[in-house]
Amino acid sequence: MGGVTDETTDSTEPAADQAPEPAAPPRRLGLLLSVAAVVLMVDVVTKVLAVKMLTPGQPVSIIGDTVTWTLVRNSGAAFSMATSYTWVLTLIASSVVLGIIWMSRRLVSPWWAVGLGMILGGALGNLVDRFFRAPGHLQGHVVDFLSIGWWPVFNVADPAVVGGAILLVGLSVFGFDFDTVGRRRADDGAKRSDAEESRPEHRPGDQT
Repeated sequence: MGGVTDETTDSTEPAADQAPEPAAPPRRLGLLLSVAAVVLMVDVVTKVLAVKMLTPGQPVSIIGDTVTWTLVRNSGAAFSMATSYTWVLTLIASSVVLGIIWMSRRLVSPWWAVGLGMILGGALGNLVDRFFRAPGHLQGHVVDFLSIGWWPVFNVADPAVVGGAILLVGLSVFGFDFDTVGRRRADDGAKRSDAEESRPEHRPGDQT
């Protein structure tokens, strides 16, 4: 008797024309934390030096009277705004930190990681003062030490937060999302809708 050849294919083998799934883009948590750590370290070190070397009410000239080292204890937000809402600002800054941590789970854009890292480092830098400086927890005054012209006295954390926020706004305007690599294309939404419409619908009477 002749042997019978089994010509059935193994169902576990992938089809020849089936394209491999693209690798998931890397998360950018490390970059975010690195930027935040640098901002936080520079902010804390410069504040410690300012408190040690400067005297309140005695500016030290850098460029005439236009740019000076001026030690100020700020109870308000960045650039000495909202000085009567210290504890509210502390809670807002804490919420910002928690929001950035939540976003980092899906963060894949390197530029968003830089912007969020700047904001996170600046927010943590000022929160350190809020929690550990006088007059007490949640109401500590932030150390500011650099004065430029008519602009309010500020520290390293303030321009880091503002610069990071400007960067994120720019990325959003030009179509860069925090959870995608590269620029968002106009046809991405249409492709996603087409894929959902082409998906077969399962009715209660259908057999699986």
